[in-house]
Amino acid sequence: MNIATLRTVSSDNLRDAILSHLAYSFGKTPEAAHLEDWRMALSYAVRDRMVEAWFDATRRTYDAGAKRVYYLSMEFLIGRLLEDGIVNLRLVDQARAALTELGLDYHTVLENEPDAALGNGGLGRLAACFLESLSTLGVPAMGYGIRYEHGLFRQSFADGRQMEAPETWLLQRHAWEFERPETRYTIGFGGEVRDEAGRMVWTPDEQVCAEAFDTPIAGWKGRWVNTLRLWSAQSVRPFDLDSFNRGDFEGAAQPEALARTISRVLYPDDTTEQGKKLRLKQEFFFTAAALRDILRRFDSEYNDVALLPSKVAIQLNDTHPAIAGPELVRLLHDERGLPFEEAQKIAQGCLNYTNHTLLPEALESWNEGIFGQLLPRHIQIVDRIDDAHAKANPSRGFSMRANHQVRMGELSFVMANRVNGVSALHTGLMKETVFKELHRLHPERIVNETNGVTPRRWLLSCNPRLSGLVSETIGSGWIDDLESLSDLEPHVDDAGWRDLFAAAKRSNKSELAAWMSDTHGLRVDPAAMFDVQIKRMHEYKRQHLNILEAIAHWQEIKDAPNAEWTPRVKIFAGKAAPGYVFAKDIIRLINDVSSVLNADAETCDKLQVIFLPNYNVTLAERLIPAADLSEQISTAGKEASGTGNMKFAMNGAPTIGTLDGANVEIRERVGAENFFLFGMTAEEVVARREVEGHAAKAIEADPRLARALEAIRSGMFSPDEPDRYRHIVENLSGHDYFLVSSDFTDYWRAQREVDRAYADAASWTRMAALNTARSGWFSSDRTIRGYMADIWDAKGLI
Repeated sequence: MNIATLRTVSSDNLRDAILSHLAYSFGKTPEAAHLEDWRMALSYAVRDRMVEAWFDATRRTYDAGAKRVYYLSMEFLIGRLLEDGIVNLRLVDQARAALTELGLDYHTVLENEPDAALGNGGLGRLAACFLESLSTLGVPAMGYGIRYEHGLFRQSFADGRQMEAPETWLLQRHAWEFERPETRYTIGFGGEVRDEAGRMVWTPDEQVCAEAFDTPIAGWKGRWVNTLRLWSAQSVRPFDLDSFNRGDFEGAAQPEALARTISRVLYPDDTTEQGKKLRLKQEFFFTAAALRDILRRFDSEYNDVALLPSKVAIQLNDTHPAIAGPELVRLLHDERGLPFEEAQKIAQGCLNYTNHTLLPEALESWNEGIFGQLLPRHIQIVDRIDDAHAKANPSRGFSMRANHQVRMGELSFVMANRVNGVSALHTGLMKETVFKELHRLHPERIVNETNGVTPRRWLLSCNPRLSGLVSETIGSGWIDDLESLSDLEPHVDDAGWRDLFAAAKRSNKSELAAWMSDTHGLRVDPAAMFDVQIKRMHEYKRQHLNILEAIAHWQEIKDAPNAEWTPRVKIFAGKAAPGYVFAKDIIRLINDVSSVLNADAETCDKLQVIFLPNYNVTLAERLIPAADLSEQISTAGKEASGTGNMKFAMNGAPTIGTLDGANVEIRERVGAENFFLFGMTAEEVVARREVEGHAAKAIEADPRLARALEAIRSGMFSPDEPDRYRHIVENLSGHDYFLVSSDFTDYWRAQREVDRAYADAASWTRMAALNTARSGWFSSDRTIRGYMADIWDAKGLI
């Protein structure tokens, strides 16, 4: 379906399509239909308008013999898809009018859709942005992941503690997927490897089926539609009738239950051996299914496997799909008979690896016993790859197997054609730290591709007040050329235009305040500064630095309650991994501090702390347009990039942050005067850790820090259990690896600078508007163009 066709869709056409699906897809009359029925009928009507473009994209890819890009990721945090589809097909006015005519509210229908529980944080949201940009740019591409039945978990709080329940998003019908029962692959685990006349034959003793579910991903204007293919694990033998007839009803269903476990939950708790095995199974399951599917599609077009690197680019999003290297070699060598060296060379020509972390513990490694037990042929192939690399590089001083671990970061690097970091700082540090030796051996392999976000979701759709003002001011060309936001700059010095910008922010804040009141019973003043930190809970992201400063701030306010304070609402959201006890204790501490501060009649009009439960894409879409201040306070050298920082800046929220990840590039582009910088540099962090007693020295030098820590240590925020947070205080007073105490004093200084700046409304609005005007470089369209040129050698077909 071309763009001309899309423009002919009227509200009457759409209304009739909705009513048709209501009747013929769901068997409902308008009188009997529930909200979910209306939402599903609208979704199907919108989806119908993607399908022809989807088919057309496939035909054009085959006709052109184009190189295809395959993006393998454990996470695709796509959120709600209905509004994405309506916006990208430019059907907002028609959908609104059609629903109004049917007696329905547009936003009520859209909000009925559950978030797709397919990710956790930035890794998955980045993957979702990339898929949308790949379609916008017309790149033949497909995403591969797992169709999690329950995703991560649904978060709630009980006495301030994180509680985890299944995320039941698939209890409702999923409107956007097409089941492909004909596309099934048998994936094996365990068993034995035999040498049959010089040919290695792997015979697994456990098998599951990977069944495909396809979701169309439309780009801007609906000109190109790619596919997200998710794998669901099914039993090879779904039901044991003999066991059932013997009365062993549980045993009869056991094969199906064990198979479905693989695609049931994102990131199962891997603090147990069984959890580790399940996670490795998940990674091999979706990667092996994807590779078989890629080869099947290649074979349908070509009969020379040597062409594979010129026709296929496979991007590994972090180390989760690192097993792709050995598995692709196995498929080419064991199953297709290519010489091992040729199989490895072809695999390396196809595979590319994106690194997302400088934390050594986050570069996955697997106990060689578990790895060998589940993937006995693959551990042999890893050793052979390692031996070949060692012989080719006799000066190297590492091994892919060390301390009884299989090291997936090193494996990913060695098997990749290109390895990329995701911000300029991160890429430089990769070369100096985690991959220093590999970079010395392969100096051409590492490239940088700074992350970006899709402006269709993260400005046009989530912030209609601001995006409407932008389009009224400079036209709509920015939507697929975000760098044209720079055309706003001449208007930033116009006081009347700044008033319109400020009015959009005020309205967003009022809307968020009303939602928090209606949904959570929280009362906040929209005139206060909304200070927001939303991200996965982790010590390096330093949510505990934020709450520690809040405690110190509260104590200062209590000392002088009648002084001129800038009212502030500190908003947190984020989930901690179920097995990450320290991060879960930080959540509880924030909630306990919130209970005390928000109940303090003397100070609550000047400072409130709120932790919103169950952070997801939809909550981010509420918070980011309403944020005044973006908290990006990770320990320098630990955050690879971040994408939340880009979304906040794009939506007019200045950053308080360290020189970490993409903060560095954001500060360079928005201007140092429009960014609140604090903290040590990555180099200073390394040096500070070498100072004996660095945390104690920092505490001794700052009475505010000492008093705030003492309040926590004494049980002020946990009187029923005074020692509840003693271990946090001991950590921050002792080892303090993430240098919370050492950065506290400068963080306090920067926060008071924020207070003074926010008190000058005109100056603050100018600063916020310049963040929007200068954030155009952080589009995922620009990032994907970089991958196309530097890594994939791929072309767009529109």
